[in-house]
Amino acid sequence: MSNGAKLVPNDVLRDLSGRSNLMGAWLLIHAWGVIVLAVAIFAAFPNPLTFLFAVMIIGSRQLGLAIIMHEAAHAALFKTKTFNEFAGQWLAGAPILADMSAYRRYHLKHHRYTQTDEDPDLVLSLPFPTTRASLLRKFFRDLTGQTGIRLLVGRIVRAFQLAGEADAIEEAQKQNLTDTNDLGSFVKALAVNIGIVIAFGIAGFAWNGSWWWGLSFWLLPLLTWFQLVVRVRNIAEHAATERSDDPLRNTRTTLANPIARAFIAPYWVNYHLEHHVAMYVPCFRLPKLHAILRAGEHGERMRVAKGYGAVLKKAGWDRHAPAAADS
Repeated sequence: MSNGAKLVPNDVLRDLSGRSNLMGAWLLIHAWGVIVLAVAIFAAFPNPLTFLFAVMIIGSRQLGLAIIMHEAAHAALFKTKTFNEFAGQWLAGAPILADMSAYRRYHLKHHRYTQTDEDPDLVLSLPFPTTRASLLRKFFRDLTGQTGIRLLVGRIVRAFQLAGEADAIEEAQKQNLTDTNDLGSFVKALAVNIGIVIAFGIAGFAWNGSWWWGLSFWLLPLLTWFQLVVRVRNIAEHAATERSDDPLRNTRTTLANPIARAFIAPYWVNYHLEHHVAMYVPCFRLPKLHAILRAGEHGERMRVAKGYGAVLKKAGWDRHAPAAADS
């Protein structure tokens, strides 16, 4: 919390950093509850609009599971360590084919070296600002599943390459790969996903013979809308910001209305500047930290976007120059 200690009194940070088992449980119940509710709405009113709504809502809650895993990686999801580690890995990480231990190693390095040459996330922000044509191509690849399939195939290949090879895993970690879990860990995460697909399939078949619910309401969102909102989140957090060690300038908070919170930015993920100021503050207390920082002497220096539309404009939506090569 070295950054936060310079901007917020230590006693205030201590109060804000308190974990809550109740809130950790509520976040998980809410994420999975919304997923089930989205499917139930389609079941009750089956039509193309409710199908699209379900895919988008489920994809956003899959991002919500990523955020919950992120909380657990910072030991901020549950006060009880056993709950924190189990829930972060198996109830949040594995369903989106992520390994929390590998993610934790990678992500803490991102905090240590934010927006410097040693930042493993620098590759996500360097391409911006780009042009509208480049952004549209990226979004098209996300929504058509091209990005998701490419990443999934890459994960499978890398898991086999690292299978049981401690030296290979160590070398991969040096290359800043997030998916450095071995084959056994990946197979377990894959088994969790197969279980979810089967569970939805059984529910659909029992309801009206719709065996395809698992593919449509888990795999499809994971390969499409989830990829899009992850990209938008990445752009909002560090794209077109300052290359420095100043947490008020090298990242960004994006103000989010209720629609944005439902479809793009669940569980206070939009308060990213505050997270970098004090990374152990649980997500549900980030709005309070935001208010404290804004009221302080450094409030005017904070990089705050008025919405995700403003972020995309900053990232290149208004630029019409010939598109640079996509990464």
